[in-house]
Amino acid sequence: MSTLFLRTLREDPADAEVAGHRLLVRAGYIRRAAPGGFTWLPLGWIVYRNIERIVREEMDREGFQEVHFPALLPKEPYEATGRWTDYGDNLFRLKDRKGADFLLAPTHEEMFTLLVKDLYSSYKDLPLVLYQIQTKYRDEARPRAGLLRGREFVMKDSYSFDVDDEGLEASYQKHRVAYQRTFDRLGLPIVIVSAMSGAMGGSASEEFLAPMVVGEDTYVRCTTCDYAANTEAVQVAPPATIAFEGLPAAEVVDTPDTPTIQTLVDLFNARADLRRPDRDWTAADTLKNLVVKLKNPDGTFTALAIGVPGDRDVDMKRLEAQVSPAEIEPFTEADFALHPSLAKGYIGPGALGLEHASGIRFLVDPRIVDGTRWITGADSPGKHVKDLVMGRDFTPDGIIEAAEVHDDDPCPKCGSPLEMARGIEMGHIFQLGRKYAEALGLTVLDEHGKTRVVTMGSYGIGVSRAVAAVAELNNDTKGLIWPRAVAPADVHIVATGKATDPQLPAAELLAAECEAAGLRVLFDDRVGVSPGVKFNDAELVGVPTIVVVGRGLADGVVEVKDRRTGDKADIALADVVAHLRTQL
Repeated sequence: MSTLFLRTLREDPADAEVAGHRLLVRAGYIRRAAPGGFTWLPLGWIVYRNIERIVREEMDREGFQEVHFPALLPKEPYEATGRWTDYGDNLFRLKDRKGADFLLAPTHEEMFTLLVKDLYSSYKDLPLVLYQIQTKYRDEARPRAGLLRGREFVMKDSYSFDVDDEGLEASYQKHRVAYQRTFDRLGLPIVIVSAMSGAMGGSASEEFLAPMVVGEDTYVRCTTCDYAANTEAVQVAPPATIAFEGLPAAEVVDTPDTPTIQTLVDLFNARADLRRPDRDWTAADTLKNLVVKLKNPDGTFTALAIGVPGDRDVDMKRLEAQVSPAEIEPFTEADFALHPSLAKGYIGPGALGLEHASGIRFLVDPRIVDGTRWITGADSPGKHVKDLVMGRDFTPDGIIEAAEVHDDDPCPKCGSPLEMARGIEMGHIFQLGRKYAEALGLTVLDEHGKTRVVTMGSYGIGVSRAVAAVAELNNDTKGLIWPRAVAPADVHIVATGKATDPQLPAAELLAAECEAAGLRVLFDDRVGVSPGVKFNDAELVGVPTIVVVGRGLADGVVEVKDRRTGDKADIALADVVAHLRTQL
């Protein structure tokens, strides 16, 4: 450590939002280079390479073959699949000196597809899985949490190529197993959830989430069965439809001083002429209609209205997943001025829908089925309509899964209550199908000599993100606590005392013996640094075993400390290497 390029910090960096980010900077693992971009320092690069090695070993174990593409790519393949446009502002675009368009790759489906097309043409060449570990670039609008959400990051992406769907399923399951082994070795607890495919396209997809409070993904798990899904992918089980016969006629009523759903419900329950005969009105009986603008990848805008039960808000992340690759923007006063049929705060189905005055597409939550009766806006300031019946009085243009998911909502699979949690996405696997193969002409001849479009899968692991996730889940108030498989060293040896004391030469000999025994050593040989600073640095850096060569040396012993449990033991100097080998 006297020569190591390392400077630990006592104060938290001002821009660090989460514990893992703060400690990675304070312990000298990374430094910020630009918004969303970080420099790896020596200790951080060791940890990163340990994680990369584990990922590579598990890919190789399954027989997957590693290749390596450039990060600077031509526009044409991405234009052929539509993603040059679909990625919108998230894509880093640039031109060369001749004016040709290039991009910094956010992902490499197109390049893998073209590579296989270039070299393979027969069903006998398949199945095939290729992978790479490569830097990716996405122009995140709001980089956050250090390595957890950056503009430059390292991802392992692999791609399977099969003749048919059965082959794809087999390749998909091989990746699923390999991912579980990988995350087990990294010490990352993982929940596998159903997910949306988003801009990637394809059919089935699953996310591998590491549960953590600072995670930006919300997911649900059933309290009874094995159902688990990212909230963006939750499918609501719609209730049964209700017969119209006998339902009261719709009626427009004055509703002064009702700025919120609750004040509206209270008014209806307080007035005898508005009360229901069977029970009180609740917020779930109101229909809340929100209008937004969709910014399409080509730069045009489209208005969209979403109707949800009033006891829920529109979940913008769920909505974004449904309308991807379009982006959501608020409906402004200027937009309302262009749609005079919309009464802000009192928007109802009467003004919505492609066949109505506004011409705005109107999609509703799956719970809004034929025969359900609602209190909703009457398209006039200060007025609402009650007993507006779906299917009798209004018909939307379609259904959309965009309402908030709540704790205790019924499981779509078995009906038991759901529970919600947060996590960070560590891996994502997709059954792409034939989208990219069709767009780029990847075909093979089958055993009958007929042309078959190749079926593909795509599979990603966030390698640099894994460093941040492991740090976030393995720390305490004193610093990092690395799992041994990814730690920058096995043993952190601390020599106390002055330069003329016997501790330093004894520690140097111990360090050499540990290395000769195959242990990776970080040796604090700094002279003129107090024992307190050395102890604090050892706990901040987070090597899982700390050996202190201090005052006990006079009695022939050194202190061995487990960083995770805090347990300490005095071990005879002559026995310490054997003890460490047994322990590690």
